[in-house]
Amino acid sequence: MPDLALTGREIAAIDIGSNSVRLVLYRLEGRAIWTVFNEKVLAGLGRDLPTTGRLSPEGVVMAMTALRRFAAVLEGVRPDATLIAATAAVREAEDGPDFCQRVAAETGLQIRVLSGEEEAKYAAMGVLAGAPDAHGVSADMGGASLELTRLNGDGVEHGLTLPLGPFALAEGKGFDADRIKARIDERLKPVADRFQTDRLYAVGGAWRTLAQVHMALKTYPLKVVHQYEMTADEALETARLVAHQSAAGLAKLPGVSKKRAETLPYAGLVLEGLIKHLNLKRIEMSAWGVREGLLFDTLDEETRAADPLLAGCAALGGRQGIDPALPGALNGWIADILAALPGAFSERRDAVLTAAACRLSDLGARLHPDHRLELAFDQVLRAPVAGVSHAERAFLAAVMNARYGGGAATPQPEVIGRLLDENAVKRARALGLAIRLACDLSGRSSQLLANATARVKDGSLTLTAAEGYADVLLGEQTKKRAKALAEAMELSLSI
Repeated sequence: MPDLALTGREIAAIDIGSNSVRLVLYRLEGRAIWTVFNEKVLAGLGRDLPTTGRLSPEGVVMAMTALRRFAAVLEGVRPDATLIAATAAVREAEDGPDFCQRVAAETGLQIRVLSGEEEAKYAAMGVLAGAPDAHGVSADMGGASLELTRLNGDGVEHGLTLPLGPFALAEGKGFDADRIKARIDERLKPVADRFQTDRLYAVGGAWRTLAQVHMALKTYPLKVVHQYEMTADEALETARLVAHQSAAGLAKLPGVSKKRAETLPYAGLVLEGLIKHLNLKRIEMSAWGVREGLLFDTLDEETRAADPLLAGCAALGGRQGIDPALPGALNGWIADILAALPGAFSERRDAVLTAAACRLSDLGARLHPDHRLELAFDQVLRAPVAGVSHAERAFLAAVMNARYGGGAATPQPEVIGRLLDENAVKRARALGLAIRLACDLSGRSSQLLANATARVKDGSLTLTAAEGYADVLLGEQTKKRAKALAEAMELSLSI
């Protein structure tokens, strides 16, 4: 599928949740979605809801202050579209309509209050926007509610909402693990059969914090929460750890703020209940949820169907002034080379990753040559693109390391060694060296590249040029690049 045009537009999303009020400004380049501004306030609007049926007065004050600021930011930024949604607290509070009217009167912001089913739907759409192959159950935990939605691999099925957020579970009382576990069991048992799955996609700030705690415990080398995975046993261990810590003790853990420490034990117990009742095997974190689901719903069908990894890589590479035809030309030119290599992932994912690497082929063009290798490696490893697992991030970073002449060790060997097996490392290095050869041979010209071929046969890498192009294309620079590739593939070289 050809890349969509990089026509940019700005979308703002305000999410008024039971615990947080957040403004995010997004930059869209086709299917590539970039967060360019992100600000939240933990207002706790739903804190008093279980005991009073109304929004927290202190929370309303904090939320109004935040929303007045957000309205001023929007007035200055003037995005192409603004999406404003409120979830469980405003939906369920008896003074929710009054709050919406006050917000409109004081800020001009018109709030759309999502039903429970809509909240579940958009959270799941956000998961799919960030991980198109998601198959299992989406679980979005906010301050007052938990939304469960089944993902069938092609779209979103019917979801439901349960009063299993920290504020709903607390009921204005102190933390009592046995009482809360009983309430979680009571709510999950009647619906568990509908949501049996191996994989849960966890959405929400509390669970992202839980993942950060687990990362710290494992000394995990890549601090990217999106698509971070835990086994059910690992998640249980972490959930039980946080459920038995005091708020003061939790606040000392990496990535845990004082306010988040208040709700984290509840999140741990809910996750424990989900693992037990849904027979989960793996938990994957999604940094994308309701806001991104609302945004995703505004895209046309063609844009939604595009691969987010390829779109993100095309956007990153396209900013360097790369020849639009070069990625496709590279992909075809190196095909025979890659066919001689062991696979790294599945056949389909290897093809996608190759296409992504070709779109990144000139990522370092505008970087300082003394630091190009390290900067390109780090940018690809941590780029805020969606639809890419942590192992695939490491793979693409290793490709960029070889593309820019790095040694086999890479700038961060602890990351590569932790996330990639031997076959993936070998394929990534050869792919990077093949791209380096093709780019340097052709001067990054797709037209010139078409006059040379690279073939692997009988243990030899053979380069040939069209008639009249040998002197132009097969000089010393080409021989040097080809030798490096042949050695990495343990082949002889013929030019």
